[in-house]
Amino acid sequence: MSSPASPASVHLRDLDLSTAHALVCQSPAGMQALQGRAPREYLQALIDHLCELSLKDPLTGLPNRRFIQAVLQSEIDRVARSGEAALLLMLDIDHFKRVNDQHGHGAGDLVLQAVARTLECCLRPMDTVARYGGEEFAIILPACQFGFGRAVAERVRRAIEDTPIVISPTQTLRVTVSIGGAFALQWIRSTAQLWTERADAQLYHAKASGRNRVCIEEQPDTTVSAEEKNLLFGALYTSSTWGDLPGPHDPPVCSAN
Repeated sequence: MSSPASPASVHLRDLDLSTAHALVCQSPAGMQALQGRAPREYLQALIDHLCELSLKDPLTGLPNRRFIQAVLQSEIDRVARSGEAALLLMLDIDHFKRVNDQHGHGAGDLVLQAVARTLECCLRPMDTVARYGGEEFAIILPACQFGFGRAVAERVRRAIEDTPIVISPTQTLRVTVSIGGAFALQWIRSTAQLWTERADAQLYHAKASGRNRVCIEEQPDTTVSAEEKNLLFGALYTSSTWGDLPGPHDPPVCSAN
């Protein structure tokens, strides 16, 4: 029985790359990246661009759900190690079905693209915004303290509400969003699914409360007592060594425009 060919012995002519090539060449940047390449460089560029396509929403150009799931888990790990704050916002365009029903799916696509551009413009470079699915978007804001979470979410909500969206030469729409938010649990290694579910629950509250508003989850109490510190780290570390970790904050209420 012959041994399988090593990667070095595989030739491009032995591979059916026509579909992959066509996908990458749909964008000018992808086409340029493949032109005039030696076989090995061509194959590497093709793989790199296919990976990029798999993590991007084709309509809005934002990262997709697959990408943000990885960012969520990475941020959970960081918060569990450092105890720093991180906020997850889930946004839903209000009455989006009405836009599609009254103006057509082409207008709905323009609305999604306009919301995506607005989100990119009003966030920091370190933040991650993604199209989560349908008319829902997700934003991860690292190093966002609890006291600033509502102000950030309100700024996003107002920016979208104030943005006119041209859907034809004679027609302009305005849309609103409902926003739910939850902070990552400090010092606790949770999961991306649980964090998303907590933010989704707040999004549901915002929609049930009338839409076009923000609901942020009450900051959970993740204070570690001196006794717990000793149990976790041993008697070597005393409360004077570790200091007092942050306590809970007052519960927020949903805010509307």
